[in-house]
Amino acid sequence: MIRKAAIGDIKEIHRLLQFYGNRGELLPRPLSKLYDHVRDFFVYERESGEPMMGCCALQICWEDLAEIRSLAVAPQYVSQGIGRALTETAIEDARSFGVSQVFTLTYRPDFFLRFGFQKIDRSDLPLKIWSDCMLCVKFPDCDETAMILNL
Repeated sequence: MIRKAAIGDIKEIHRLLQFYGNRGELLPRPLSKLYDHVRDFFVYERESGEPMMGCCALQICWEDLAEIRSLAVAPQYVSQGIGRALTETAIEDARSFGVSQVFTLTYRPDFFLRFGFQKIDRSDLPLKIWSDCMLCVKFPDCDETAMILNL
């Protein structure tokens, strides 16, 4: 079951993102930023009260642009379609807002290619998204792949 995240999910989301962040497979997010963006997150769980199996955020960046970020699935649930379901939910959410493009910065470009995302040069993204990038520990030497999907 996919639902919007609640305040009570944030610490579990943080732990999941930290796990992949420590492995260098995802950029970790500070706990304070997760609370700031709780409305952006979806979580996947079997039933209410069960442990969270995955998470994903859709952040609206501009009138026609949103970002899929912080997509993570608990290791014991990988390859069960959870990442796919979360990504599809984020894309549908973007459509419901009337967004015409969704981008992502990822270490897993092959995953996003399955949804029709195309690789682009990071410099093709608008300057507005760089405010988060400048706070990243990897700035300016980002090693993520930029990808975009036209809706």
